[in-house]
Amino acid sequence: MRIDKFLKNSRIIKRRQVAKDACLNERVKINGNIAKPGSLVENGDIIEISFGKSNLKVKVLDLIEGAKKNDASEMYEVLDE
Repeated sequence: MRIDKFLKNSRIIKRRQVAKDACLNERVKINGNIAKPGSLVENGDIIEISFGKSNLKVKVLDLIEGAKKNDASEMYEVLDE
């Protein structure tokens, strides 16, 4: 699954365009490497997102297409805020 789609489906970022912009501005990393909007995410990957002064680090647990609101929290585990 693409990183921009994962961030939207998991509800870490509410809109896909915002997720894409975050990637283009080099604020998203997958396993320590800067992610492009089309970078693929797999189970077990570590994603780091920079939100201004705060950072979020999550581990991908599951890739759910068209995740519902209740399923979104099962897609990742927060490692560090």
